[in-house]
Amino acid sequence: GTPQTFTITVNPTAQVNDPADQVVCNGATTAPVNFTTNNTGGTTTYTWINDTPSIGLAASGSGDIAAFTAVNTGTAPVIATITVTPHFLNNGVTCDGPTQSFTITVNPTTTVNPVPDVAYCDGATTAPIPFSSPVSGTTYTWTNSDPSIGLAASGVGDIPSFTATNPGTTPKVATITVTPTANGCPGTPITFTITVNPRPVPTIT
Repeated sequence: GTPQTFTITVNPTAQVNDPADQVVCNGATTAPVNFTTNNTGGTTTYTWINDTPSIGLAASGSGDIAAFTAVNTGTAPVIATITVTPHFLNNGVTCDGPTQSFTITVNPTTTVNPVPDVAYCDGATTAPIPFSSPVSGTTYTWTNSDPSIGLAASGVGDIPSFTATNPGTTPKVATITVTPTANGCPGTPITFTITVNPRPVPTIT
């Protein structure tokens, strides 16, 4: 008789390439995540879940992940794991594939604990000024508005002891601005003052 032919199509298992991990600062914009696959001949779509929505990304979604503003109001890095599932569609049949996971780490905005204003007399030896922060690993840079008091114009880390200097007749007030940085993310600067009073001048009558 007359032969008849028909086809049996076997779709491949859906596949998604592993997205790159990201590390961003609180308040920064993430890079968009565009999912890709090695499969051809059909249409691959993607669904994903996020185990830490507090970073500013929804708990779940479909398709690529658009750039968003990262959020971390705490004092330690927050690591969100995003798990993506690929779905391969061809000839009306959808085949799911193994998941891929990647992370988005959001580092917090660091701060400096307040530093009180201090005052010294000309020629006095100042006390060291240590800096501290609730965020572990914070480093500090500082600037000094008036190096004539005996302190450098800028520095890194704590302020060491120095000899306060004011040969004039009126107090000198230097403003110190301290900028914290943690995990590569700059924090909110603080300011305080160091006042150096002049030596009293005796009046001869």
